[in-house]
Order: sequence, then structure tokens, then C-alpha cells
Amino acid sequence: MSYQVLARKWRPKRFAELVGQEHVVRALSHALDSGRIHHAFLFTGTRGVGKTTIARIFAKSLNCERGTSAEPCGVCSICTDVDGGRFFDLLEIDAASNTGVDDVRELIENAQYMPARGRYKVYLIDEVHMLSKSAFNALLKTLEEPPGHAKFLLATTDPQKLPVTVLSRCLQFNLKRLTVEQIVFQVDRILAAEQVEHDPESVREIARGGNGSLRDALSLLDQAIAFGGGKLVASEVRTMLGTIDRGAVTDFLDAILRDDAAALAVLIQQAADFQPDYATILDAFAEAMHAIQVEQLIPNAASDAAWPVADFAQRMAPETVQLFYQLAISGRRDLALAPSPRVGFEMTLMRMLAFQPAPAVGDAPAHRAMPQRPASATPASSPASTALSGRSPAMSAPIASMPVAEPA
Repeated sequence: MSYQVLARKWRPKRFAELVGQEHVVRALSHALDSGRIHHAFLFTGTRGVGKTTIARIFAKSLNCERGTSAEPCGVCSICTDVDGGRFFDLLEIDAASNTGVDDVRELIENAQYMPARGRYKVYLIDEVHMLSKSAFNALLKTLEEPPGHAKFLLATTDPQKLPVTVLSRCLQFNLKRLTVEQIVFQVDRILAAEQVEHDPESVREIARGGNGSLRDALSLLDQAIAFGGGKLVASEVRTMLGTIDRGAVTDFLDAILRDDAAALAVLIQQAADFQPDYATILDAFAEAMHAIQVEQLIPNAASDAAWPVADFAQRMAPETVQLFYQLAISGRRDLALAPSPRVGFEMTLMRMLAFQPAPAVGDAPAHRAMPQRPASATPASSPASTALSGRSPAMSAPIASMPVAEPA
């Protein structure tokens, strides 16, 4: 048999198997168990969080041979056909390739007929925001008053593009991005079932790479297993993803805080030899600043214990943390404008080195010492300062001595 990718092999088949969407599962389960089932549902959210999966489970729950409930049996012919993509009364329509009004008219005409096998005919329209304006207008009346045997499940990653008239006719559920911990839990479970050797840090790297999407994380997991020859090692996963160890990020920060330009240059060269994704490093730097700031302002409440924040929270002023955070995200944004990603990354770190607040007088390093102004060149007697102020020295004294009016 051909290999089945992990994202398809481990697609949830019951509501209980879904991760991170408890608010949606609760509402749909109560509706199914009570019989108060709306005729149109809209599922929104980023890619890979379960929109299509929830719609398929919902269709299975509606048509299970043992009755409509939130717990379909999973073994009857209808349940197995839905899982295999063979159920005739579940029509999955890709709106990205069926955008025209003629496609919608065909759907409307088909909706009038009774289901072939199940209780309900279920229309799952994926990426519904891709429909044309005329197609939406043609769908409105059927979406508001469909036949009793028809249910509409709409899924989109961009609900802002949907007309208000469509939104008002649907029950809307916004699916959440998954946290790193939720993805780690699911990946750990899959690796245990697949009997793949792994270490915890490799799983966390994959979970971070998923960026809130379980499907993206499982695609990376497939790639990492192939890259590692059937096992996962954190260093190899980082090589594959183009990321670096979190310890390297804290090394960058330590060199900046020590004002050690030479050490920083060595670290940048070591990172360049690794050929990393510089945007990912700056993302990690911004995450570290967030963890440090949380530790400073809300002690013992840091959300990610993997960052060694306690030491840096003591060494950095809160305003410096904010400055470095802003420099990291602005540097990441400007990487595309830099002559090369490395130059953009290097300039971002050197900007932090140059802009961090100077130490107290007496401890300032030589390269930060400002040249002393000659005693004779005071601001009041400087021709340049007089020209910039637009006032003569004779006018400056009376103006300086004038009382300042207190606000009413």
C-alpha cells in the first residue's frame, strides 16, 4: 500500500479527538444531542486548525445509522463512507475552483432533491470567501431558507471577505490557533503510536515550526522523520528547519548586554555558518524579550519556562527590554529590504548594541565616551546655537527670565 501522510492518517474522527477547539465541540455537541440544529454553520480560522475536520465529523454525527448524536458510532457503513470520502450525501465543494454563479446554481438545484442514503444532505463549501459576488447573491435565499434535509457548512480562512448578508444567515465559530503545548501533546501521542524514537526538544521545535497549525506541524514531522532516517534528534530538526538553539539567542543577548562587540561578531559568524532562517532567529529574540518582560512585571508568571529569563530580568531595565523587542520586530520586518538577510540580521543586533542605554558615568566603555565640549564653546555663546534658535543673545535672557503661566 502507498504511504499515507501523518496529517491524513491521524485526522480526528470523533469530537473527543479534536485538540484545542473545545468551545466549538461543546456548542455542536449540545445542538446534536438536543436536536436544535441550525441549517448553516460558518467555521473560520487559520489553516490546519480543524475546520474541514469538524465539518466532516458533524456530517457523520447527523447521518450515523444509530441516530443523530454527538457520538457517531464510527463503524456503520455511513460513518466509514464519510471517513473514506465516499458518502454521496456529503458534497465537498472547493470554492476556490468553483467561484462562478453557474456553480452555485447547480448546487441550489441539487439541494432540492432528497438525500440518497442519509437523513441530511450536507454541503461543505471550503474557502467560501473565494466565491464571486454574483455567486453569493445567488446563494443567499437558499442559505436563509434551505430545504429541511439540507445543511450548509462553510469554511474560510478570511471571514472579512464574506458579505454581511452571508454572515447574518450562519452560526459562526472561530477556531483558535493551537498552542505549542497542544501541538506537542498531539505529536507525542502520534510518535508513540508510530514507534518513532525522539527527544522532547525535537518535538518542541516541530511544534514551534507549526506556528499554530497542527497540519503544518504534522507535515514538518513527516519531513523530519525522513530527514533523520526514522528518528528525531533536536539538532537535526533545527538543521532542517533552519533554526538555532535557544541558548544561541541568549548568547547574543548576553554579548550585547556585556557590550562585547567582538564576541557578538563571533556569534554572528557562527550562526551564518549554520545558514539559518534569520527571520526565525529574530522571532525567537522577540519571544525572549517577551518572557523577560513578563518576568519583570508579573513575577513567576512566564508562560515559557524554556527561556532562562531570571538572570536577564535582573540585568535589564524594563525600558531596555521594550527597546530590544521593538528593534527585533522592526528588524525582522525590514529583512526583505536589506542587501542580504545576514546584513539585515547583523545590523539589527548592532543597532541593539549601539542604542542600549550607556552605563553609569565611570563605567562607560571607551567607544561610548562622548567628546568633551571646549569650555569656551558654551551653547549660549555658540554662533550655531544662536542661528538655530533665531534669537540674539540679548533677547535670550529676558525670555528665559519670563514667568511661566500656570495652567487654569
